[in-house]
Amino acid sequence: MSSSKADLFPCSPATVRGESTKLDASKDKIVYTNGRTVVIRDLKDAAVATTYAGHVQNTTVARISPSGYYCASADVTGTVRVWDTVGEDQVLKGEYKVITGRVKDLQWDGESKRIIAVGDGRDKFGHAFMMDSGSSTGEIIGHSKIINAVAIRHQRPFRAATAADDATIVFHQGTPFKYDKTIKTHTRFVQDVKYAPSGTHFASVGSDAKIFVYDGTNGETLGEITDSAHAGSIMACSWSTDSKSLVTSSADCTVKLWDVETRKAVTTWTLGTGVAHQQVGNAWTDSDEIVSLSMSGDLNVFDERTSSTPARVLFGPQKPVTAAVPAVAPGTFFAGTADGRVLSFTDGKYAALAGENHSSLVAGLAAAASGTIYSIGYDDHVREIDGGESFVPASYPTTSQPRSVAVAGDNTVFVAETGNVEAVRANQKVAELAPKFQPSAVAVTGTVVAVGGEDQKVRLYDWDGKTFKDVATLEGNKGAVSALAFSPDGALLAAGDSSGKIVLFNVQERKAVTSRWSFHSARIHSLAWTADGRHCASGSLDTHVYVWSVEKPMRNIAIKNAGPGGVNAVFWMRDGVLASAGADGCVRTWAITFHA
Repeated sequence: MSSSKADLFPCSPATVRGESTKLDASKDKIVYTNGRTVVIRDLKDAAVATTYAGHVQNTTVARISPSGYYCASADVTGTVRVWDTVGEDQVLKGEYKVITGRVKDLQWDGESKRIIAVGDGRDKFGHAFMMDSGSSTGEIIGHSKIINAVAIRHQRPFRAATAADDATIVFHQGTPFKYDKTIKTHTRFVQDVKYAPSGTHFASVGSDAKIFVYDGTNGETLGEITDSAHAGSIMACSWSTDSKSLVTSSADCTVKLWDVETRKAVTTWTLGTGVAHQQVGNAWTDSDEIVSLSMSGDLNVFDERTSSTPARVLFGPQKPVTAAVPAVAPGTFFAGTADGRVLSFTDGKYAALAGENHSSLVAGLAAAASGTIYSIGYDDHVREIDGGESFVPASYPTTSQPRSVAVAGDNTVFVAETGNVEAVRANQKVAELAPKFQPSAVAVTGTVVAVGGEDQKVRLYDWDGKTFKDVATLEGNKGAVSALAFSPDGALLAAGDSSGKIVLFNVQERKAVTSRWSFHSARIHSLAWTADGRHCASGSLDTHVYVWSVEKPMRNIAIKNAGPGGVNAVFWMRDGVLASAGADGCVRTWAITFHA
């Protein structure tokens, strides 16, 4: 038995209200961060993505060097890591502590040798250093508040511009970089500054909704772009590859394309209303695609030739994936996230579900034989997904906080809650079980309902459509039962617990078959059987995924570090393809080979 990496479906960028989110473009790829993960994503093919999880703390910005061989990524503690983007190993070139606080932006020079990182610090707000040794290449001074952005001229003589919360831009000569002058054009926070690829100009945008263009070599202000101005803070700007056009993204939910020479607005794209549609970051790729980031994490891809709507929108989980379940069609699934959203995945891309989503963490998803999906959330509601595209308007409010969900063949939904188990059909309570133990997991096959408890035991109940009848108690787990799954034929029951142990029970004989599935070191979050019932996959808080064999309990496939931060869900996308999802919001697939 063996496994190999298959496709990776990435998370969306993390956003913070009122702050600019830095995106980077390299050829047809865009680079962004979410949590401790750096994502390099191909815009042409959603499944071609690379993630880097070398940071200990949450990452803030990542940029690929002009050469394309290295990526520099920074985190909230002021640490910059330079790593190799070529090859699978992602070899670390260097790790440098550059400032004492959060790094807000960094930039490479045109030779891929020097980096300037800026942000928040006690003694300084920016640092210029060599990428291979970390030695200083000048000083970044002149600001009295947090620096939000930095831009470096890629041609010699090198120049650098930094933009800060003190409403100023500081122009630096280089190299080594040294203070040249302070530019006081903006009246409020300066959110972004960018050099044109040609090096002849650079532009700045800010919270005063103003755009200024400057000379690239001496920093002289050439003028302000005032034609059909934005109505809110401008969070980001990017130049076209020919240096003739500029695109700006604003909190007024619009993206504008400008002709720099005439200083006129060429196109305005409006993306809706409300906080979720505020534009907080952008990038312009080498293939002339404009990408603008919404506050909700959606990546809007524009073609400069069309003037009405985005050419396409890339959706994805912005928060950890807390539950996932495969749909009827092979290769499709639903993913629930920690912010209450449920996304459907089909034809290689995510789509947002219409209707009212959960208002907080999605605790579980379950699929009925008919294809209907049921979800439970920490907003204490059971919701139904109709046709895979939208939530049904009606929902069922649970008695207490739901923890686990399962669906029987007659579409009865069993919800394990804090203190009880409810049976719900057509948004109506059919029955309620109030046991003496604390329920923590539930599974169902045919007329048999299994309920796992905090007391380390699994109870089996007969369900006649109206009442629960207690028929057996299964013992063998060493911690609170956290995941349950029946084999497809209903003959076997796998029970995972908070200690990382999985016990396999024979349902008919009411006894343990094996307790040797015990290689995990932390809570089991999810269990998934193959269609033939011969193998079972498990995902755990310890970040690992295992595939276990029923016939040979000591044989297993170990997928180590399958999900940074922990694996919350595992499921089979199709025969031989296992998917895992978890704390970093990415869904990874693995090609599994079973040997006879």
